[in-house]
Amino acid sequence: RTRVDGFVEFVDLSATVLNLAGIEIPAAIDGKPFLGKEVTLEELNKRDQSFGYADRFDEKYDLVRTLRKGKFRYSRNYQPFNFDGLYNEYRYKQTPFAQWRELYLAGKLNAAQEQFFKARPAETLYDLSSDPDEVKNLASDPAHQKTLLKLRALLQKRIKGMPDLSFYPEPVFLKIATDNPVAFGQKHKSEIAKLIETADLSLEIFEEAKERIAAAFDSKNPWERYWGLIVCSTFGKQAAPFYEPAKKLAADDAEPLVRTRAAEFLGLTGQLDPRPVLTEILNATEDHILANLILNTVVVLQDSKPGYKFDASKLTASWVNNKKAEVASRVLYLK
Repeated sequence: RTRVDGFVEFVDLSATVLNLAGIEIPAAIDGKPFLGKEVTLEELNKRDQSFGYADRFDEKYDLVRTLRKGKFRYSRNYQPFNFDGLYNEYRYKQTPFAQWRELYLAGKLNAAQEQFFKARPAETLYDLSSDPDEVKNLASDPAHQKTLLKLRALLQKRIKGMPDLSFYPEPVFLKIATDNPVAFGQKHKSEIAKLIETADLSLEIFEEAKERIAAAFDSKNPWERYWGLIVCSTFGKQAAPFYEPAKKLAADDAEPLVRTRAAEFLGLTGQLDPRPVLTEILNATEDHILANLILNTVVVLQDSKPGYKFDASKLTASWVNNKKAEVASRVLYLK
């Protein structure tokens, strides 16, 4: 048997199938073949990078991008308050997950085991050769700063180069980009790069990022305001200078998702009861995809500290009795 040490990615599968069938691979196909004509073991073993991508799991949202290079795995958690163990109906029908959650709530897990139920750092770095379970984050270790910065830069280059369309919220992307996502991405490449740069302010020292966060709050582009607020949620109480500007955005921004992220930031930091704002936004929309994203914030705020028990009976009947799977799962959990 021959052991292959190189990495392959999921996007390599379609290119591989075409190559095995002897069909020329179109330029628009992502990925590289890992079997078939002109693929050598020597070349394959030189592939030492693998890109990972996560956005939504049924009703549970997250936004994570990862890059493995050699023995190191770098993760960028763009919304780290969306902790891994956030409620998801399908997951918690499974006995191991349900028991894991029960043990966490009972305070019976050790530090490594309870990470699943806590907010994460904005970025993590793991040495998989010595830490295959990914419990020892090396991102703040001075001995690994060179590796951290290298992998961070590689990931930033990759998602800007795609470009990564998920820096627009899903309900927005589905309205404006699905007719021709490739053309849309290329047309808006510079705007997406700006959104990525805004999101990455959370990787800086707060005092050094503060002026650019303020600029994001004042931007005419709602998605810069949106990401500026997510950055503040990531910084938490360090972002206290933005409490008052966020209250204004929560009250009267023209974009419902900007209001949602403002309420989220103020709720997570204990500055404002977010429930009235979120209930108002939910009851004002008929878009179930938008509602599902807002309900994700509702569950984050309910199941994180300081905790806000949400009263589902205050939602309109269209949401309480909704049959769309994701929304129905969230509302049922909140009842």
